[in-house]
Amino acid sequence: MKFVKEEDSEKIINSDTSYLKEYSKKLNDKDLDFCINTISGRYPEKGYAENLKCKEICYILEGSGSINKKDEKIDFKQGDVILIDKEEIYFWEGNCKIIMVCSPAWYKEQCKLIN
Repeated sequence: MKFVKEEDSEKIINSDTSYLKEYSKKLNDKDLDFCINTISGRYPEKGYAENLKCKEICYILEGSGSINKKDEKIDFKQGDVILIDKEEIYFWEGNCKIIMVCSPAWYKEQCKLIN
């Protein structure tokens, strides 16, 4: 069993529109990770994101917005769950707080930003 107190989480600023409360470094698990992402606007700010190796399950903790694929826009609100499969291309837009769990554990090198 592993335990991480909120005050031991790390704040990571992704952009002007997104920051994370990251618990994963303290969990130190290669199979899963956990963070809370706060989005205020569009992320990424232009283009799209793609996870090359990780699946991501997202629970909308607060707020609302949309997740946008090249050919589809999905509106969400508090209480909804979104599963992003690896290699899906998307961007977020809204004002929300999202619990995100990735498997295998997310790492920067496997994330691709597409302009």
